[in-house]
Amino acid sequence: MTAHFPLMVPGASASGTHDVHAPFDGSLIAKVDVAGASAVETALATAHALYTNRDKWLNAPQRIEILERTAAIMQERAEELAIESAREGGKPLVDSQVEVARAIDGVRNCIDCIKENHGTEIPMGINAASMGRMAMTHREPIGVVVAVSAFNHPLNLIIHQVGPAIASGCPVIIKPAGDTPLSCIRFVGILREAGLPPEWCMPMVVTDRDVSTSLVADKRNAFFSFIGSGKVGWSLRSQLAPGARCALEHGGAAPVIVEADADLDDALPLLAKGGFYHAGQVCVSVQRVYAHSSIAKQIAEKIAGLGNQMIVGDPTLAETEVGPLIRPREVDRVHEWVEDAIAKGAEKISGGNKIGDTCYAPTVLFNASDDAIVSKNEIFGPVILVYSYDDMDEALEKANSLPVAFQASIFTKNLDKAMRAYKRFDASAVMVNDHTAFRVDWMPFAGLRESGHGVGGIPHTFHDMQIEKMLVLRSPEL
Repeated sequence: MTAHFPLMVPGASASGTHDVHAPFDGSLIAKVDVAGASAVETALATAHALYTNRDKWLNAPQRIEILERTAAIMQERAEELAIESAREGGKPLVDSQVEVARAIDGVRNCIDCIKENHGTEIPMGINAASMGRMAMTHREPIGVVVAVSAFNHPLNLIIHQVGPAIASGCPVIIKPAGDTPLSCIRFVGILREAGLPPEWCMPMVVTDRDVSTSLVADKRNAFFSFIGSGKVGWSLRSQLAPGARCALEHGGAAPVIVEADADLDDALPLLAKGGFYHAGQVCVSVQRVYAHSSIAKQIAEKIAGLGNQMIVGDPTLAETEVGPLIRPREVDRVHEWVEDAIAKGAEKISGGNKIGDTCYAPTVLFNASDDAIVSKNEIFGPVILVYSYDDMDEALEKANSLPVAFQASIFTKNLDKAMRAYKRFDASAVMVNDHTAFRVDWMPFAGLRESGHGVGGIPHTFHDMQIEKMLVLRSPEL
C-alpha cells in the first residue's frame, strides 16, 4: 500500500495530492497532500500571529531541549532515514548515510549556536555625548522564515534552512522540492515528536507556481531562504516585499587547476569523487579541470578509468556508487550537452552514453571548445571536462570567465602557486589539494555573482535569521 502523507498545516485543508516517484525506476513511493492558496494563507497567518505574540516565543532552554531530542531520535532512525532519502532522491546509500550523519551533526550545531548566542557591548562614556550611558545589544528572531529547498540533499538542505530558524526562534514555513518532499516531512515529524509545537514549523508541497510565488512575496515573510536554480531564485528575490531579507544558493561550474607537480595518486580519486558524486548533481561538483599540458591527457584518462570502475544503478544498494539523475529528461539534457561538445571538437575519453532511462555513465571529455554548452554552463550531471593549459594564469583566466562563481581548487606542491591561485580565483572558497565539493556544515558557503546571495552554513544562517537590538541605559551613576 502506497504511503500517504497528510498536510502538516494546522487548520488547513489540502487542495489535492502529489505523487512522489523513485528516480531510479519510476516506482510510486508515496502520495503527499498539496497546499493550495487557502493553506498557504493559513500557514502565513498562523506563523505571523505566533511571531507577533511574544508571550508564545520559545525560550532558549525549550529550543535546546527540542533540538537535543530531535538529534537523539534521528540517531535512532539513521539507517531508515538514509534508505528513504536514497530512494526518493537517488543519491547512493553510502552517500545518503553520510548525509544523515551530517544532518544529525547539523542539528547539534544549531544547539551550539543557541548556547553561544550573545550580543555585544557598545562603547559609551568616551565623549561628552555618551557620558552617563551604557549600551549593549541582544539578538532576537527576525520574524517568519519562508524556505524553498532543492532536491539534491533532501535531508541536509532542510536542516540548513529549518534548523537555524528553529534555533533562532523564528516560525518557519518550508517548501521542499516536489521530487523529494519525504525527507523534509519526516524531519518535521521528528521535530514535532521531540516537542516542537506544530505551528512553529509547517512543511508544504505546493505545485502551483503562482501560489508558491505568493508565499514568498507575502509581506509577512521576513526572511527568504532559497536553494535551487539561479533563474528561479533571482526571480523570486525580485518579488520580495520591502524589508524582507534573503539568502540564495545556486549552482556553479567548479574549476580545478592541476599543476605539473601535483601528486596525482592523491588528486585523481578526489577529482573523480568530486565530479561523479551524486551523479554530479551538486552545486560545487568538480566540472572543469584545467591540467598542465604535460599531464593533461594522462589526467583525463585516469579519471575516466576511475569512473569506468564505478557501479552505476539502484541507489538503495550498498555497492552503488553513482545513482540516477533526478528525472529522465535530465538524462536527455546531459546527453545532448555531451553530444554538442563532441560535435564541436571535444574528445570523448569515457562514458557519453545513457544507462537506461534514468542513469548516465560517468563521462570525461578532453579539450571541449569554449563555445560548447558544457564549457559555459553548470552541467549538473556526471561529466568532468579536462582542458590542457601551458600557463597557470591562462587557466585562471578561463576558470574565472563564467558568470557563476562558487568554490574552486588547485592541486600543487608549490606554496607560491597555491597562494597565487587563491588570490586570483573568483571564488568564495579555494581548496588546496582537495576537490571543490568539500564542505563541513559550519563553514561559510557562498555563491558569488550569479551563483547566489548571502552566506550559508548553519552558524551564518542562524545569525542572518536574527536582528541585533540595542539597549541604551542612561543613569547618573554610569
